[in-house]
Amino acid sequence: MEEMYELQYTGSVYTGDKKNGRLEGNGTYEFESGNKYVGELLDGKFHGEGVMYMTTGAKIVGIWKEGKMIEGKLTFADNLDFKPEDDWDYCKSPDRRFYTEICNGLRAAGRSQLTDEHPPKTIPKGHYDTGDGFYDPVERIVKSYDGGFLRNADDEEHLWILTKCRKAWDEIVGFKENKN
Repeated sequence: MEEMYELQYTGSVYTGDKKNGRLEGNGTYEFESGNKYVGELLDGKFHGEGVMYMTTGAKIVGIWKEGKMIEGKLTFADNLDFKPEDDWDYCKSPDRRFYTEICNGLRAAGRSQLTDEHPPKTIPKGHYDTGDGFYDPVERIVKSYDGGFLRNADDEEHLWILTKCRKAWDEIVGFKENKN
């Protein structure tokens, strides 16, 4: 019998089968972030075939065992299938074009295409674009593009964002003349 359960400690919602008081059978587990798993569960864990839908529009069709994905296929919102890095043809040296640039051609001369989305999202002052939202390095919080809380960044993610993600401000990069 399918019922809806709100999981008070996580803020998640589960709709589906239950057995012996545990999430078990087929169901939909929606995280507070909006990400959603639809598939088989065993003893409260993802187990069997299922699909993880992300708020970005991407999805993973996979097989889970005791809560861990053991096999899966990631498809981005634009229907581009992810391939392991050795087979990945996009944004990779020597051809650094985005998938949309390969499909639709390059834009006219002007400011470089900074993201696969055009126009790119405007980043709030002092923040970084993490791909799923904006990061405030002072509060160390990632918020969704519409302002909802996504997560706190640990030290490893904080450093990664500071060194890899698009900033709200422009910086001069490249050759700098040594004035000594």
